[in-house]
Amino acid sequence: MATQTTDIFKTQIPRPDHARIFFSMNKPCIPNHSPSFPIRRRLQLEKKDTNIRVGYVPNKAKAVAGGTRMSISVRATVTVKRTTGGFLSSLVGFSHGFNDNSDLLSKLLLIELVSSELDPTETGLEKKPISGYAHQTGLKDREVIYESEFVIPGDYGEIGAVLVQNQHRNEIYLKHIVLNGLPNGPIEFSCGSWIEPKFDNPEKRIFFTTKSYLPSHTPGGLMSLREKDLVSLRGNGKDKYKSSTDRIYDYDVYNDLGDPDSNPELARPVLGGSKKYPYHRRCRTGRPPCKTDPRSERRSDTFYVPRDEEFSEEKEISFVTKTAYSVHMLLPSLEATLRDPDLGFPSFTDITQLYKEGISIPKLKNQAPMQILALRLVKAVCDAIDNLQFETPAMLEKDKFSWLRDEEFSRQTLAGVNPYSIKLVTEWPLKSTLDPDVYGPSESAITEELVELEIKDFMPIGEVLKQKKLFIIDYHDLLLPYVSKVRQIKGTTLYGSRALFFLTPDGTLKPIAIELTRPPMEGKPQWKQAFTPSLESVGLWLWRFAKAHFLAHDCGYHELVSHWYTLLPSFFRDKVLRTHCVTEPYIIATNRQLSVMHPIYRLLHPHCRYTMKINAFARQALINADGIIENSFSPGKYCMELCSMAYDQQWRFDREALPADLINRGIAVEDPTAPHGLKLTIEDYPFTNDGLMLWDALKQWVADYVNYYYKDSSMVQSDTELQAWWTEIRTKGHEDKKDEPWWPVLKTPEDLIGTITTIVWVASAHHSAVNFGQYAFAGYFPNRPSIARTNMPCEDPTEEQWKRFLDNPGSELLACFPSQIQATKVIAILHVLSNHSPDEEYIGEHIEPAWAEEPVIKEAFERFSSRLKELENIIDDRNADKSLKNRGGVGAVPYELLKPFSEAGVTGKGVPYSISV
Repeated sequence: MATQTTDIFKTQIPRPDHARIFFSMNKPCIPNHSPSFPIRRRLQLEKKDTNIRVGYVPNKAKAVAGGTRMSISVRATVTVKRTTGGFLSSLVGFSHGFNDNSDLLSKLLLIELVSSELDPTETGLEKKPISGYAHQTGLKDREVIYESEFVIPGDYGEIGAVLVQNQHRNEIYLKHIVLNGLPNGPIEFSCGSWIEPKFDNPEKRIFFTTKSYLPSHTPGGLMSLREKDLVSLRGNGKDKYKSSTDRIYDYDVYNDLGDPDSNPELARPVLGGSKKYPYHRRCRTGRPPCKTDPRSERRSDTFYVPRDEEFSEEKEISFVTKTAYSVHMLLPSLEATLRDPDLGFPSFTDITQLYKEGISIPKLKNQAPMQILALRLVKAVCDAIDNLQFETPAMLEKDKFSWLRDEEFSRQTLAGVNPYSIKLVTEWPLKSTLDPDVYGPSESAITEELVELEIKDFMPIGEVLKQKKLFIIDYHDLLLPYVSKVRQIKGTTLYGSRALFFLTPDGTLKPIAIELTRPPMEGKPQWKQAFTPSLESVGLWLWRFAKAHFLAHDCGYHELVSHWYTLLPSFFRDKVLRTHCVTEPYIIATNRQLSVMHPIYRLLHPHCRYTMKINAFARQALINADGIIENSFSPGKYCMELCSMAYDQQWRFDREALPADLINRGIAVEDPTAPHGLKLTIEDYPFTNDGLMLWDALKQWVADYVNYYYKDSSMVQSDTELQAWWTEIRTKGHEDKKDEPWWPVLKTPEDLIGTITTIVWVASAHHSAVNFGQYAFAGYFPNRPSIARTNMPCEDPTEEQWKRFLDNPGSELLACFPSQIQATKVIAILHVLSNHSPDEEYIGEHIEPAWAEEPVIKEAFERFSSRLKELENIIDDRNADKSLKNRGGVGAVPYELLKPFSEAGVTGKGVPYSISV
C-alpha cells in the first residue's frame, strides 16, 4: 500500500540497522525522575494553510504565451521534516547513522508533475510529466522548505500526482507538497513518507493528491501509476533480508520466536501453516533459515518492518530511551542484584517498597556495549538511574487492601483490564469436553449443592439459570492439556480453572466458587477441588490461594489472547491474540491491495499506525523464546503454543464485533426496542455500557463514509481492489482459517460497513480496553499475579508442607506469587505498555487531510468527533452515579478506559486510532 498519505506514518529517525535493537519500554522511573524530552507535539497536517483549498481561484494567475496556447506558472512548495538525529547520534557515537542536515540544506529534489488526463494526440497514452528541481529556500521550526517553478501548458489538465526523486546522500522525510497558481486553486499532496536517495533506489516515488478514487473512477492519466505504486509494495515473495529502507509488505508464518542455533532448548514450534499449530500470518522479513532448523528463521538484532511503519521521531525518542532503560540496563542490573531468580518477596511491605522507596540498581562491571549505550541514553534524561522506584499504580493508591476483597475481584471482571472473558452459564451441570480417558472424569467439582449453599438466600439454581443470573470465566479445557507439560518447568505450576459468579439483585457479581483441576499424571489420579469464599481461617486462606491461581491464569489469558490476539492476556486471548496479532494481516493486505487513492485505504490508514513495529518488538523481546512473557507467566515456554490453540478454538472474525461478542457470550440478546438494539443480561457492565456507545459512534462514522463512495451493491462487488483486499485477508492473512464458513461476504455497502467497523473497533477501542489499564490494575501484582509458582497447599501435601501452610499462610502465599525478578520485569513492561506517547493520535481528535477534501465526509467526521466528546461527559456522569456500583466505589478505580481522549503518560484512559503500544 502506498505510504504517501495522511499522518499515520510520521517522522522516523533514520539510523543504521545496528542501532535498531532499541525498543522503548515506557518509563519505570519514579515521577519527577522519568525520562522526558522537550518535544513539541508534531504539526498536524490537518492544520494546513487555510489558503490551500480546492476550488479557490487566485486573483493573480500568471499566464505565459506559448504558441497558440496559454501556459500557467505554478510554484511547488515542498516541506521536508528535519530530524533531531544529532541528539541520539551524539550519544551513540554514530557518524553517519542519522540524517545530515547540512546535506539536507544543500542538495536538490527532482519533482515531476503528472496530469490526470490522457494525451488525446498520443493514442490514449499518459501525458509526459513536467519536471523541475526544487531548491531549499528557508527553514521553519524543524522543517526545511523547498520551492520549484513550473510552466504548465493550458491544456495539460488537472495535476493528479507528483513523482519525487531524492538527490541527497541520505533518506529524507517528505511531509507534503503544495502547488500554488493553478486556475482552480492550490492542490496539496499529503506525503508523510521516507524517500531513499536515488543512489540506493533510482525509482521515483509516486504521490497522489488527497482526492480519493474507486478503481473504476481513476482518471485515465493515473491508472498505470496507481497499479505501479501497488506493485512496488508487494515484493516478489523471494527477497532475502530486507534493508531498513525497504517498503515491502508480504506474509510469513511465526517461525522467528525460537533461537535453536544458540541453544536447542530455545527451539519453538512454527506457528501457522499446519493443522497442529494454526495461526494468522505476520510480516515477512526475508531473513535466512536457522542452521539447525531450516523451518525456523534466524534471529537477529533487527526485525524488519516496512520503512513507513517505523515509529515517529517523538515516539522513537520516548520508546528507545525507556526500552534501553528497561531491557538493556534495568533487567541485567536486577538479575545481578537478585542473584536468586526464585527469590520471592519476604513480606507485603517489601512489595509496597517498590513504589515508596524503590530498590538500588548497582552499576554492572564489564558492561556489554548495549548496556553502556543504554546508560548513556538514560543518563541524558534521568538522573535517578541508580534507584528504581515505580509509579504507584492507581489501584494501590486508592486502597492497598482492595485486592483482598471479593467484591473488587468480581467487579474487575466487568470493569477491569480483561472484561472479555465472562459469559453466561447456559448448560448445567458444568462438564469438560476433553477426553476423560486422558484427562480424567469430566464432571465439574462445582455441584448444584455447592451453588445452592452459596446462594441459598436468593433462589434455587433452576430459577437462577432461568433468570440468567449465573456467569462463568472458564479456562478449564484450554489449560488442562498443558498442565503436565508446564509442571515440568522449574518454578511454575498450572491447573485447569474456572470461576463461577452470581448476579445479585443490586447488579453486582458475587463469586460462588473457583475450580482447579490437575489431570492424571506421574501415576497420580485426577485431582480437582472447588473453593468457595469462607470466614473460617483455613477456608479463607485456601480461597485466597485459589484466587491467586485463577488470576494468574486470567492474567496470562488476557495478555496472550485478549491483548496479543488484540498482544498477549486475558491469559492468552484478548490482548495478544485478539488485537495485536490478528490486526497485522489487515495492515499488510491494506498496503498490498488498496491503492493509497482508495477511500477505504484512507479510512483505515490511521488505524494501522505503529502496529507492525510494536508487533516486531513483541516478537523480539516479549513473546520470543526465553523472553519476558515465557519467564514471567505461568505457561512458560508453552505460552505461544497456547495462543495458537486459542486461535484455533476461539477466534472468529464474525464474533470480533462488540455486539456479536456480547451475544456470543450470552451477555446480550437482540432487542430492537432496547438501546443499541441489545438487551443486556448484566445491566451495570461498564465496559459494555461505554463500549456500545463507542461502537455506535464508530459504526455511524464508517456508514457515513462508506455510503458516500458506494451508492449500491454493484459498486462494492465491482471494486477489484476491495475484493482482492478482502480475499487476501482471508486466504493469506488468516490462511489456516480460509475455508471457515463464518467469514462475512463483501457484496453490499452494509457488508462493508460491518467489516470495516469490526476492524477499526479491534484496532482502537478493543485494544484500549485491554491495554491501557494494565498498570493501574496489574502494576500491583498481588491483584493480578502473572504466575503462580507453587501448588495449592491442599493438593497432596506432605505433613511438613501442610504445617508450613497452617503456621504461616501469608509467607506461603508470597512464595506462590511471582519472584522478585519476575514481578519487577512485569511491572516495568506493564508501565511501558500502558503509556501514551506524546504524539498519540486519538479517534475523532483530528481530521485526516483526505477526509477534509470532501465536504460530506468532513461534516460526518465533525459529527463523529462531537459524539466522542459527548461520550467523555457521559462516562464522567456514569462514574459519579452511586447507583452504578460496578463503576467504582470507595477505594475503587473508576472505569475510564474507553474515554476517547487523554494526555500523554500512564492515564488509564484514551482510545488511540491504532494499536500503537
